[in-house]
Amino acid sequence: MKSVTVFSPAPVEINGDTPTLRLFALLEVVASKDQFFSLQNLAEETSIPKPTLHRMLQQLEGAGLLERSADNRQYGTGVRLRKLAENLLLNDTFHGARHGVLRALVNEVGESCNLTALSGSEVMYLDRVETPAPLRFYLRSGSHVPVHCSASGKVFLASMTPAQRQRLLSNTPLEAFTPKTITKMNALEDEIKQVKRQGFALDNEEFLPGLLCVAVLVPTSTGRSNLCIAVQAPIMRLGPEKALQLLPALHRAANELSRIGQGAIHNTSNSASA
Repeated sequence: MKSVTVFSPAPVEINGDTPTLRLFALLEVVASKDQFFSLQNLAEETSIPKPTLHRMLQQLEGAGLLERSADNRQYGTGVRLRKLAENLLLNDTFHGARHGVLRALVNEVGESCNLTALSGSEVMYLDRVETPAPLRFYLRSGSHVPVHCSASGKVFLASMTPAQRQRLLSNTPLEAFTPKTITKMNALEDEIKQVKRQGFALDNEEFLPGLLCVAVLVPTSTGRSNLCIAVQAPIMRLGPEKALQLLPALHRAANELSRIGQGAIHNTSNSASA
């Protein structure tokens, strides 16, 4: 019988010159998780002694940065930490460059355009440029829309693993906002499979009557993307067939946003090594 060697992953290092920096490093580990975790799991992952780790988690929980699961045995990101992440996305230093990409896209396609991110089980509008056309739907930056009946939301769902998607949707009611909203899990999974095949998603009056939206993911080379770009317009001006004609412009804008993001990562890396 052959022996089998099992290789365990190297523990995540929690570095920092001060207790505050070590807490921040622990938060970075927590922020990378897409589900609740136990003290035991985190101790094995970081090699921090349990008593020390328990004290650190208590500090973060007391500050509202972490919260406990319903059974009190596991931890997850807290409201304060999620709000911090939202504010960082809304107010990052590359907002001006991204806004310029949106404005150029509006000038090209003639309809309102959004930059969105996944926030919990909802889609958040990070930025928006309105069309000059007199008839339009107004949604401000910071607005949240449901993940299951928005074009961006369906793109984000399609980018997840089945297990990640199941965890998110298991706590998300598939509420009907219009007669066209998909409210059955099987039907939504079929829709997500199609989105994954075609590389874009439509919201065909599923969130608001008379509104159509088409969205694509902003590509990234550093992991799963949390940015979408979308065009949104009244159905009388933008039907499903016409929306497909806008995909080349959408993909060009998405690639330009990706270059801005990669430039940010490159500049940060250079600063850290300087």
